[in-house]
Amino acid sequence: MDIKTNKNGNEFTVAPEGEINILTAPELEAAINSGIDGISLLTLDFSSCDYVSSAGLRVLLATFKTLKANGAEMRFTNLGENFTEVLRNTGLDAVFGIE
Repeated sequence: MDIKTNKNGNEFTVAPEGEINILTAPELEAAINSGIDGISLLTLDFSSCDYVSSAGLRVLLATFKTLKANGAEMRFTNLGENFTEVLRNTGLDAVFGIE
């Protein structure tokens, strides 16, 4: 999995490409953890990612909880239809504030 990251001041953007599954979720977690210290906003750009497994959802939920505990926010951008459907079916759309 290729993961692009960009840190700009207190904002950190992570853009995974491909599928987030049991094999690639640890890579996503490592990429996120490499830049979240001291940030106020994490943006996850899913323009090149259309599938997430339960392992990927676990990473997203753990990240959300960590950021919230530190007063930071997490935002999703460019969610595809399949990804959005998974979040809705699991009820995580409400947790993450996705409309």
